[in-house]
Amino acid sequence: MADSTNIFLTLGVVVVALIFFIGEWFPIDFVAICVAVVLILLKLVTPEQGIAGFSNNATITVMAMFILSAGISRTGAIQIMRDLLLRWGGKNQTQQMLVMGSLVGTISAFINNTAVVAVFLPIVEDWCRKQRIAPSQMLIPLSYVTILGGMITVIGTSTNVLASGISEKLGYGQFGLFDFTVVGILTFLTGLIFLALFGSKLLPNHKVSDSDNVGEEYYLQDYVSEIIIPPTSSLIGQTLRESGIQRKFDLDVLEIIRDDNHFPQPLADQTLSAGDILIVRGKREDLLKIRDEKGIEIVADVIFKNDLSQELTEGQEKLAEVLILSNSRLIGSTLKELRFRQRYNATVLAIRRGEELVRERLGKVSLRFGDLLLVQGPKDSFIGLQTTRELLVLEQRDVETLKSSKAWISVAIISGVVLLAAFEILPILVSSLIGVILMVLTGCLKPGELYGSIRWDVIFLLAGLIPLGTAMDNSGATEWLAKGLVSLGGSLSGFWILFFFYVITSLLTEILSNNAAVVLMIPIAVKVAETLNLNPYAFMIAITFAASNSFMTPIGYQTNTMVYGAGGYKFMDFVKIGAPMNILLAIVAPILITWWFGLAPIPKP
Repeated sequence: MADSTNIFLTLGVVVVALIFFIGEWFPIDFVAICVAVVLILLKLVTPEQGIAGFSNNATITVMAMFILSAGISRTGAIQIMRDLLLRWGGKNQTQQMLVMGSLVGTISAFINNTAVVAVFLPIVEDWCRKQRIAPSQMLIPLSYVTILGGMITVIGTSTNVLASGISEKLGYGQFGLFDFTVVGILTFLTGLIFLALFGSKLLPNHKVSDSDNVGEEYYLQDYVSEIIIPPTSSLIGQTLRESGIQRKFDLDVLEIIRDDNHFPQPLADQTLSAGDILIVRGKREDLLKIRDEKGIEIVADVIFKNDLSQELTEGQEKLAEVLILSNSRLIGSTLKELRFRQRYNATVLAIRRGEELVRERLGKVSLRFGDLLLVQGPKDSFIGLQTTRELLVLEQRDVETLKSSKAWISVAIISGVVLLAAFEILPILVSSLIGVILMVLTGCLKPGELYGSIRWDVIFLLAGLIPLGTAMDNSGATEWLAKGLVSLGGSLSGFWILFFFYVITSLLTEILSNNAAVVLMIPIAVKVAETLNLNPYAFMIAITFAASNSFMTPIGYQTNTMVYGAGGYKFMDFVKIGAPMNILLAIVAPILITWWFGLAPIPKP
């Protein structure tokens, strides 16, 4: 008989964890690890069970799939699809949506969808500009089709792999690689057709600037100015570092011009001379203070505004948007703490966070996942930014940063991984680890790139949440909740109970992570199905689909957060198109699952 005290403690841990997940006071992976530690301290799991998530098959498989996805991405194999997008996209927006969705969704069935969005985001943005389409009309659909495409196979998302591992633990075996492919393809087509028909009506249409200079979208003419150092200025003879103007004021010097010669970053040790023109980012108030204190002259705004695009990209200078990735070590730190300018030899001019645009006191802003930085610096610096694992430059990658000659090898490796698992020659865990080894031996990835390829936030999240499922089972909380749900819904038909679990899981995913929703809901759903003599497998598939099909908020799924800032969206933009998508799939998916898998009970293998 279950111990009521342990049930109370376990559910208490769950409730507190939910509060911290929703509050976002700490990263969710850190909260998950804290959950595992608390469960051990409360003796709801043994120490061995508390750390078992790190050695779980699902965790290791997800880790391997991140590495395989990186191999595909860094060899440029996905970039091949860019030409197909340009060739078949056409001018009609419905056709464009269908072509993009078909290409991206197919890739997402086998490659981690966050990696797919990271590659396609700059490609789609560039394509939109060439076709005179507002990127805001295409970036939310880009995220959505990768989510839908990830539900075509087990390896499409980490959530699918985790659900497969839970199924095995519950005694129903792992999911086959293509077990739910038929349902996945049909739901994918449903979502894609909806986007093609209604996307242009429900998505915002932010005007495309006539200029190719992205800086104008950030209204930099109000924050970037030219100043001149006259013969009477106290700055003459000092280096930029010695002058202290960047430390004392909210100011960044982007470039120094002397006799038509442009001195790019780094500028700290450049000695200032009379007649020097400095291009600076700063508020008018700070420039006036510098004028009074240091004796500089401010060039009339109208002169600079006319030449803004040319000035910021003169010679070897460049201006581009850079996205903070989810596994970035920059998250939580400020630009000042990171010494961003010194580290990357580039300057941040503005930060876009969804609909919010930050252009003041940038050095004191704590960076978050999904933040979009407008960065200016030497062109060579952007080659370095393209190769870093912390940031994503939103432009098509330079050929020299890709291992293009290895593209066919990386495709062959991941094809082999899929085929070995599909024909059950080897478990997906084993075939994916073999693929990791081959990626290194063939030169698709360097040994040092393995660790940077892994989404450690997801790995720690899985490792911390898996013990929570164990505690729910050990304490009897799962069985207790299942009995309560059976008594409430015992008079409902099997379909409506399946529908209920789908909707609840979908709502949970909007405020939690999809992995957390799967860990909490699958064991309860299986208990209910077993009690009511229904098909537990169908319930597990329903929860797996509901946990990933998260469209209503920019924080419900990683890919939504990635396009949030890039598209300049407002929170409600996701609600307007995401809520109808959620409702549509909440109707379609349970019907398809019931049709394909049936609700009749199945014996454990």
